[in-house]
Amino acid sequence: MKKFIFGVLIFSAGFSYAQTILNAKSPEEFRQLREENQVRKGDSIVSMENIPLPYGYINEEDVLKSIVTWEIIDLNDKINQPIYHNSNSLEQPSKSLFQVIIDGIRSGKITEVYDDDSFTAKLTPEQVEERMSNIVLSDDLLNKISSGEEVTEQDRLEGTDVYEAKSENIRLLKIKGMWYIDKREGQMKYRLLGIAAMGQDPQTMGVFGPDGQPINQGNQLVDLFWIFYPDIRPLTANTVVFNPRNQASGITFDDILNARRFSSIIYKSSVGLGNGVISDYIPRDAEAQMEESDRIKNQILEMENSMWNY
Repeated sequence: MKKFIFGVLIFSAGFSYAQTILNAKSPEEFRQLREENQVRKGDSIVSMENIPLPYGYINEEDVLKSIVTWEIIDLNDKINQPIYHNSNSLEQPSKSLFQVIIDGIRSGKITEVYDDDSFTAKLTPEQVEERMSNIVLSDDLLNKISSGEEVTEQDRLEGTDVYEAKSENIRLLKIKGMWYIDKREGQMKYRLLGIAAMGQDPQTMGVFGPDGQPINQGNQLVDLFWIFYPDIRPLTANTVVFNPRNQASGITFDDILNARRFSSIIYKSSVGLGNGVISDYIPRDAEAQMEESDRIKNQILEMENSMWNY
């Protein structure tokens, strides 16, 4: 299966992974400083916050040609492991991209959260939390409540299960971006516009059908929400990704995403038939769908090759 990894390099500048445990006075202080992007230097606390390189202004008249693509990033692929890896160890900490997004929403640092990839229906933090969790009461607890019996705090604790979407439940990511030719600079560029996490719908977790079986075995994945990517760059540019070869590499999520250092498959495009979803206009034929995905990739590559013919 061919994957889509070509792209452009737009690295953020000045990030240094100096938050080393070697200078820590205590694990608690180290974790707190690391969370706040600060580091102890002597007796001083210095901010290590990185400002991402801003996207340049693009004049519409300078866009010679463009294609919008929607892609799926399979987190089971080895090359995508840095996006998925989630650990709070003291020696080699890392956050998955999903965890970075969730923490940003809960802290109020991410506000551009939407229901779908059209970015029209905006979601509040409360609505996101409702989507991300499901509270299931046991039959015994429901019977006690309906019968009017006294329900103790212990009863509620034992009879309540809370299901949440967590990093380990996120199987796929979706991204939306535009490939375009900047005729002023004579280059083909890529601009990431949106990103979504896909996982089992928490509202189906812990819910059983009449046959006693879970109504969702975990195979049905949904888009939990969509994020307008430029809104989260201050976070992705300050989160170092997992690197098993070099812990002090300093590569951030913003570097990986803008440089397209991941494997992906196109599932929708602005040059596709109908609504552009490949599986809709080529149904029930996985091989033909992959061929169509490859055709779109080749069309993007041809954009740059044909640029010199104008």
